[in-house]
Amino acid sequence: MAALAQLQWLRPDWLWALALLPVLGWWWQRRRASASIWTQAVDVHLLPHLLSPGPVSRRWLAPAMAALAFILCVLALAGPSLREVQQPLWAQDSPLVVAVDLSSASLAADTPPSRIARVRVKLASLLAGREGGQVGLVAWAGEAFTVAPLTADTANVALFLDALDPDVMPVDGQRPDRAIARSTQLLAQAGFQDGTILLLSDHATPSAQAEAAKARARGYTVSVLGLGTADGAPYRAAGGEIDVARRDDASLQGLATAGGGRYTALTESDDDLSALGVLDSRRGAGTAGGTESGSSVTTREDDGYWLLLPVMLLALLAFRRGAPVLLLVICLWLPGRDAFAAELWQRPDQRAHRTMQDAEAAYRRGDFDQAAKLYGDVDGADAHYNRGNALARQGRYADAIAAYDEALKVAPDMEDAVANRRAVEAAMNRKPPPGQKSSPGASGAPNDDADSGSGDPSSDAERGDDQKKKENAEQGNDDGAGEGRGGNAPAAEEDQGQPPRPGSDSEEPAGESAESEAADAEAQAAADAAQRERMREALDNARENGESDGGAAAEATPESAEQREQRIANEAWLRRIPDDPGGLLRRKFRIEYERRQREGSTD
Repeated sequence: MAALAQLQWLRPDWLWALALLPVLGWWWQRRRASASIWTQAVDVHLLPHLLSPGPVSRRWLAPAMAALAFILCVLALAGPSLREVQQPLWAQDSPLVVAVDLSSASLAADTPPSRIARVRVKLASLLAGREGGQVGLVAWAGEAFTVAPLTADTANVALFLDALDPDVMPVDGQRPDRAIARSTQLLAQAGFQDGTILLLSDHATPSAQAEAAKARARGYTVSVLGLGTADGAPYRAAGGEIDVARRDDASLQGLATAGGGRYTALTESDDDLSALGVLDSRRGAGTAGGTESGSSVTTREDDGYWLLLPVMLLALLAFRRGAPVLLLVICLWLPGRDAFAAELWQRPDQRAHRTMQDAEAAYRRGDFDQAAKLYGDVDGADAHYNRGNALARQGRYADAIAAYDEALKVAPDMEDAVANRRAVEAAMNRKPPPGQKSSPGASGAPNDDADSGSGDPSSDAERGDDQKKKENAEQGNDDGAGEGRGGNAPAAEEDQGQPPRPGSDSEEPAGESAESEAADAEAQAAADAAQRERMREALDNARENGESDGGAAAEATPESAEQREQRIANEAWLRRIPDDPGGLLRRKFRIEYERRQREGSTD
C-alpha cells in the first residue's frame, strides 16, 4: 500500500483511452456474430435456437485476454511512476565567435589610448576568463574575414591579438552585416546548432539587424559590445579624410534585440563581459556530451515498461491454438556453444601479427616444427623466410628451399633469403662422409646430411638470421612482420657457439672438404656483401640526417673567429628587420579578398 501511495502518472492523458474499451467490446461482439457462416443460411433470430453455444469460459477467454492486454498497454503509455531518482544536471558548452571591428574608426581615441588597443586588452581578458567552450575570431571592416576558426584552445586565438590592426584589412568600411553572416557561417560549418556571436562595433545598420534576425532564426544568439563613447572622437579614414566616430546605443540595442542577445558598452573592468554572459560557456540543461554542473535534480522514474511483460505473454497465447505449450520454451536451457570472436574483433593483419609472435616464440624455445607450421599460416615474405629457417633447422632442406623461393616471389630483393637459400643448397649437395648414414630428413631428399657439422645449414642460416637482426636494429623496424622476421636471430646466435658434432669436416675426404669449403665461402661472401651494402646505406642516411659520428664531431668543433663574426653579422641584420605581427593576416586577407572579387561576391 505504501508503494501505491507513491504512484504518480507521468502522462495521465493516456488514461482517457480506457473509455474506448466498451466501444471496442461492442465492435468485437458484432463482428464475431456476423462472421458466422450460418448467417448466410439461417435467419439471425433463429440462430440462438439452432446452434449449440460453446462453454462460457472458452467463449469469453479471447475477449477477456484482449481487454486485459489493451488495459495494460494504456496504463504503460500513461507512465506509472512509483519512485524518485536523483539525476545530475548537465550543461553543454556553447561556442562563441567574436567579430572585431578593424575599420579606420577603431583608431579613434575616445577610449584612450585607442579603441583597438582597448579591444586587444578586452579580448585577452575574455580568452583568459572564459571557462570551456570553443572560441573563434572574425575581423571585419568593408569585408569580414576569419582570423581564427573555432577551437577549444584559447591560447591559439590569443596569438593573433597583437596582429589586430586596421592596416591588415584589404578594404576599409563598416559592414557589420558581413561580420554577422561570416560568424554564422563559421558556426554552421563547425556543426553547431546553437551558439553566440559577440559583435564589437559602435553602430548598427538596418542590414545588420536583418542579418542578426536570420542568425537568431538558425539558433544563434547575437550580442553586442559597444565601442567608443557617445561623444565620439575624430579619426583619419583610409582615404585621408577626417571623420568622427560616435557610439550609437539605440541602433546597437536594436541589433541585440533582433539577434535575441544582450547589449552593453565597453568598460575597463570585466563587468561588461559578465553582463553579456560570454565568460561562462555553459548553457542550462543540455544534451549528452556536455559537462556535469555539480548539482542534481529529483525526477520520477517511468515504470511503465514492466507492464509490457504480461502483454507479451498474452500476445503469445493469442498467436495460435495450443500456444500455451510454447511457454515451456521458457523453461528450456540450451548449453552455450564455444565461439571465438577473433574474426569479429581483430583485423586480418592483427591476427597475422599474433600468429607471427607465436611462431617466433616457438622458434626461440627450439620447437622448430611448431614454428614452421605457424609461419605457414601467414602469407608474406617474412613469414616464408622464417619458415624456411625453421625447416632448415630440422634438416628439411628441400622444404626450406621451397619456402625461400616463396619469399623471393613476394620480395625478389630479399638478400637474406638468397643467402640462406644458397647455404641450404650447399648443404644438400654435400655427400655424407664414408661409413656414415645419411639423415632421412622430412623432405626425403637424398644426401641430407643432418649429422655433419659442416653439412648442417643451421650455421649458414644463422648467419642470415644474425644479419637480419642487425638490419632490423638499424632500421628500427618494430611492426609485426619485422619482429617475426628478425626475432629468430637470438636463437640462431645461441647455436653459433655450439661445439662441432661428431663427424666434422676434418673426417671428410680432401676433395669433398674443398668442395664444401668453396660452397660455404660463396654463400658467406654473398651474405657479407649484402651486409656491407646495408651498412653503407645506413651510414649514408645517418650523414644526411646529421646523426653520423662525423657530423657529431663536426658539431662539437669550436667556433672559429670568422664563423663568430659571420653569426654576429647575421643576427644584426635580423634585428634590423621590422617586427610585423600582422603581415601574415594582411597577406591572407588580401588573397581572400582578391578571390572574392574574381567570384563576384563583393560589392
